[in-house]
Amino acid sequence: MIKLTFCLHRLPGLSREAFQDYWFNTHAPLVAKHSKVLRIRRYVQMHSVTNGFNDVIRASREAPEMYDGVAELWWDSMDDLAAPPTPESLAAGLALLEDERKFIDLHRSPLFIGEEKVIFSSRRA
Repeated sequence: MIKLTFCLHRLPGLSREAFQDYWFNTHAPLVAKHSKVLRIRRYVQMHSVTNGFNDVIRASREAPEMYDGVAELWWDSMDDLAAPPTPESLAAGLALLEDERKFIDLHRSPLFIGEEKVIFSSRRA
């Protein structure tokens, strides 16, 4: 499986709550709508929480500010991700990008493609 990770910062005029609400309730259904034509196998949103513990762990590592969320999208293969464009896939990609411009600070939000390497996975009873 191939995974795209998108580390999101909100636009300056949005609160974290407004950003996450739009992302979940407006953008996520748009991604779902276009998932078949874009060959997206799985889509997960990780919403950052405002919590004192985040400040503690960030300070202990002198880390930069946290993201407002992280989007993870999976494809079965690099061929699926990089499939030759069709009019439908181009329109879908453009629709997603236009919507992202409404709530994501794209210049401050890195994204990258990678392959997961599972070190361990456990289930608790």
